[in-house]
Amino acid sequence: MMYNSKYVSRSGRLSCNAAELFGFITDIRNLEQFIPEGSINNWYATIDSCSFGIPPLGIVRVRITEKIPFSLVSFSGDALQKNDFNLNVEINNNDDKSAEVRLSLTADLNPVLKIMASEPIDKFLETLISEMEKFGKWNETFKESQPL
Repeated sequence: MMYNSKYVSRSGRLSCNAAELFGFITDIRNLEQFIPEGSINNWYATIDSCSFGIPPLGIVRVRITEKIPFSLVSFSGDALQKNDFNLNVEINNNDDKSAEVRLSLTADLNPVLKIMASEPIDKFLETLISEMEKFGKWNETFKESQPL
């Protein structure tokens, strides 16, 4: 039996406003900036979807499923070849120079998998919030590589 499990990050304060954050994260290619080096392999991304490998899970696919300007971006993903999880990025504008963000991840997990996955999911959300707080190049969105 599967149970809907929800994990919520702490609130993070970012060095960008809500519009800048929204513009940045609605291009999935930009999300590579927040992935710790060496934690994934085979990264491939388009504007609204990506795939990457996570040993030992295998290939994970993520796509944008909902965009509410300047307040919410929802991603759905699958790992182990089934629709497994949803990640919501909730945005609150503080002022012209900062925004608050909170992440929530929901997944259908059986009781054993929930026990095994809880700590890594909490660590993933904390890492993502921390990387976003440290990031400062919100206006430098993805640019196609130019041939030499």
